[in-house]
Amino acid sequence: MTSPARFYRGWRRPGPVPPGGVEPDEGETLDYICGDFRIFQYANGHRYSTDDVLTAWYATVCAPRVDRAADLGSGIGSVALIVAWRLPGARMFTVEAQSISARLARKTMQYNGINERVTIYEGDLRDGSILANDAPFDLVTGSPPYFPPGTAAHPAHPQAVPARNEVRGSVAGYAATAAKILAPGGVFVFVFPTLQADRAMEALTANDLALLRRRDVVFKEGREPLISLFCAMHRDDFPPRAPFIEPPLTIRGADGGVTEEYAAVRMSFGFPPGDVAGE
Repeated sequence: MTSPARFYRGWRRPGPVPPGGVEPDEGETLDYICGDFRIFQYANGHRYSTDDVLTAWYATVCAPRVDRAADLGSGIGSVALIVAWRLPGARMFTVEAQSISARLARKTMQYNGINERVTIYEGDLRDGSILANDAPFDLVTGSPPYFPPGTAAHPAHPQAVPARNEVRGSVAGYAATAAKILAPGGVFVFVFPTLQADRAMEALTANDLALLRRRDVVFKEGREPLISLFCAMHRDDFPPRAPFIEPPLTIRGADGGVTEEYAAVRMSFGFPPGDVAGE
């Protein structure tokens, strides 16, 4: 019999029920992110975003059959957690430089009962030795910082600074590492600002990666896309042809309501389909 706690306004949360047993410390929150899975976050620090959710969603659309996946610059583990929820047979490996974020990620994986199939490394993703013994990977994901030094203000909380600003390298470093650890036929999926798409493409080209497909994201109908989702692979694995540029994904219509497509996307990672909160 299904527990009533799994229902929200008549909608049933899909997927496994986590064992729990881990509580937030002072200054932390425990929030729904996909199905019944929850994530630990600092109340005033870096928190998971739509960018993270869409990166994980797009990655699992582009690579639905994965044995081993790596998430670079994994932060609090949001992308890795959703990928693990969507691909229950995959082993996950993450790299994160900030110990405060890695600590939260470990709590999150334990709470959701998947710590045995998620390995969290602390270190700089540009250090090729960190994942060398675990490669190759069928899927590599990343949410690189968006802003070069001096082009954007630093967030107030120090945890959020390297998630937003290029402190330890840029999208080029993500692409270089991905190129080294991708399995033959594997894909590298990442998110980057649409206005900086040229930088993303330069990073791929410099590392012999070819763009397979791309999808821009419009946050409200009638506005320009703000972020783009990229899927690339080794150039030698990709036939000499143009990439598939998909129609933009629009999240909200002109009236502010969630679009039909984004409602379907939300359901695919275990969230209610309409304009209702996840809790």
